[in-house]
Amino acid sequence: MVVIVVVVMVIALGSGDESTTPAPSVTATAKAQQTPQGKSERADLVSFQLDDRSESGLTNIWVVWTIKNNSSEKSDYSWDWEAVDASGTRLANGTQLDTDVQPGQTALGEYPTTLKSVKGIKLNVTSFDRTASY
Repeated sequence: MVVIVVVVMVIALGSGDESTTPAPSVTATAKAQQTPQGKSERADLVSFQLDDRSESGLTNIWVVWTIKNNSSEKSDYSWDWEAVDASGTRLANGTQLDTDVQPGQTALGEYPTTLKSVKGIKLNVTSFDRTASY
């Protein structure tokens, strides 16, 4: 009986923190995905390429990118990519993230790969997504 009363009192009184955070609205998300001059969000990925930093016989190949936030909202970006050879065989793939990019801001990024060469390799972005950052 005492346990039930205590539980009811805790539930009734709550934790004392009555603050709430509004859930992201559909209109805010849609607004963040709009870009000036009708550009698609994919246009925010200004460059995405391989950078061969190999030297002294050690392979060291990275993917490097530039993101330019053309929206009016702080944004998070994620994209999937693959590296394929001339015959279409996928040699590497990954997912990259760039978060909290301010409106008008340019963000640079890099990430190492397991590729052995850049010769004859084509990078494909297989999916790209920009969302409003909260």
